[in-house]
Amino acid sequence: MEKLERPIIVPWDFSQVTENAFQHAVNISKVLNREILLLHIVHEEREKDSKVIELKASAEKLGKEYGKKPAYEVVSGSIFHAIGETAKELKAEMIIMGTHGMKGAQKLFGSKALKVVVSSRIPFLVVQDKPAKDTIDTILLPIDFKRENKEKANWIYYLARNFGANFIILKSKAKDKGFRRKTLSNIKYVETFLKGHDVAYEIVTASGKQSFKKEIISFAKDHQADLILIMATRDIKWADYLLGAPEQYLLANPENLPIMCMNPRPAKIGSGFRASGGGG
Repeated sequence: MEKLERPIIVPWDFSQVTENAFQHAVNISKVLNREILLLHIVHEEREKDSKVIELKASAEKLGKEYGKKPAYEVVSGSIFHAIGETAKELKAEMIIMGTHGMKGAQKLFGSKALKVVVSSRIPFLVVQDKPAKDTIDTILLPIDFKRENKEKANWIYYLARNFGANFIILKSKAKDKGFRRKTLSNIKYVETFLKGHDVAYEIVTASGKQSFKKEIISFAKDHQADLILIMATRDIKWADYLLGAPEQYLLANPENLPIMCMNPRPAKIGSGFRASGGGG
């Protein structure tokens, strides 16, 4: 394994969507001053040698085309574990992963992309298209009643400090009084944090005319958000994949918008309550 300092990892399957992810990585690497690592996963150890040759050719081609030559590595295992394990081993800055949306028989889409994301505490940027522009200026921050929303604060600071972005907080419109109270508590916490760190923001309340996950995407498109910051479902279970966790829709959203997804800290033992993550 190459010794890189907090690299940006791009899982690579030789498809156009992973090249789109690489373009995002090039832009972000300039801001964060990090190297990029192409990571290809094979099922069997014996497959590695042939794929290393192929991956080296891809790295050289990308270096010539985009002016940033990536390092590359082939590891064996399951994509659902190997990406997260490699990122942890290398203390990666982030993982920028291409996904193919909700439809199609490609390798990473829908629930499969979410399974990869929840394998690691390293932040994931999940993309479908090429970057619309070189900078990240506006970030949409959906906030609802779920307590994991408060964990977004540190990542807000990280993104504001590194990218100088403005934040739009989209507050869910809940009918239930208890949910409204919890949402306001989350808003107050995040707003206090933003004011304390001198981060520019505005708060907008969702209309409630459609599901919050769909409002997030339509609002982000209408307001030209460069990124949507969400939290994954805590302690996600097979039933969440079966029923379709909200994050699946967001990661593979029909507008092809970039989603930064964080994993919350494990719930405290004995808490007796499992909240699902941001962007429901």
